[in-house]
Amino acid sequence: MSRLALCALLLAAPATAGEPVPERAAALERLVRQDCGSCHGMRLSGGLGPDIRAAALAGLLPEGIAQIILDGVPGTPMPPWRPLISEEDALWIAAYLLEAGPE
Repeated sequence: MSRLALCALLLAAPATAGEPVPERAAALERLVRQDCGSCHGMRLSGGLGPDIRAAALAGLLPEGIAQIILDGVPGTPMPPWRPLISEEDALWIAAYLLEAGPE
């Protein structure tokens, strides 16, 4: 799926409170694997960006991870995703990563 198509899907299907519908969860999982993987490595074990697998994130709160996802990290290549995903989406991604997501 192209980045443009993935962004369109993400914007067209906003998550609701709680667990997203299966199609939305699948789109967010693709986002992690493809877009996050482009900087954090295809196995998310590090590349341009750091390792974001569960073991590397152990001890961090989902809210803190979601904040980084939403607002990026100034002075680094980590962009803000707030224009493309909701806070609920970012929290889902954070929980997904903390629960061993794409290992």
